[in-house]
Amino acid sequence: MTLYSEQPLVFDCLGERLPGILSIPEERCGTGVVIVVGGPQYRVGSHRQFVLLARSLAAAGFPVLRFDTRGMGDATGNFPGFEHLGPDIASAVQAFRQALPDLQKVVLWGLCDAASAILISQPLLTGISGLVLLNPWVRNAETLANAEIKHYYHKRLLDRAFWVKLLSGQVNVLASLGEFAGKLWRRWRGGSRPVASVDFRARMVDGWQAFQGPSLLILSGVDMVAAEFVEFAASHPQLAALLQRPDIVRLDLDAADHTFSSALLRSQVEMATGDWLSNLSRGEPR
Repeated sequence: MTLYSEQPLVFDCLGERLPGILSIPEERCGTGVVIVVGGPQYRVGSHRQFVLLARSLAAAGFPVLRFDTRGMGDATGNFPGFEHLGPDIASAVQAFRQALPDLQKVVLWGLCDAASAILISQPLLTGISGLVLLNPWVRNAETLANAEIKHYYHKRLLDRAFWVKLLSGQVNVLASLGEFAGKLWRRWRGGSRPVASVDFRARMVDGWQAFQGPSLLILSGVDMVAAEFVEFAASHPQLAALLQRPDIVRLDLDAADHTFSSALLRSQVEMATGDWLSNLSRGEPR
């Protein structure tokens, strides 16, 4: 455990002013972390998640920058959407390096569509040593239907509380059957089609394939976004093969929700991230 300080940092991105907070350890290693925030969020995060993560990592010796993207929080401009955050991320990395010129490695950390933005933005980024990606966003009607059938409806059928409500008349059977039939139809209709090669998900896969450094992938067990990512990976041969790379470490937290909303879940993410960063600093991807 080391002492750290926090200070503001304001930098430019395409003529807009982006504010951030630096968490700087007194005794720091050469690896720093830029927390990328998706929308609609700002640098604090849900239940102060990004504040707590930054301080935890700083206490372990890793400097951290968390910042507002264009149009979010205290930043100027308009939010361009997660598919177009490459300039914001590149500007943040540059400002981070200028503020801490002794940095040897920079890691990007992102949750949900911020993780997707990191992958999509790879062609615009240089000098990135590692990626930490949590519950990447791959929303699509087809894969969502598959995930809901496997991870939601299956669990409901095994849930005693559901059957109690059903038998007591608290469940609208016709509405539930209609909803379930719609999911099955979307799954059947799209099951034999290859994944489209022009949507943002293809850009994510391309960006991840192009990235040459190690990655940590953290997936929540109680989260439809994570379940949909698993479904997408199963339907996409390139992504499935990519996830077999020895420098991509996958961690499944079975009890976690999408934003790791309890102190226990947040501590698990903080510990996993810190351990992985320590290995990266020593030149060990695992």
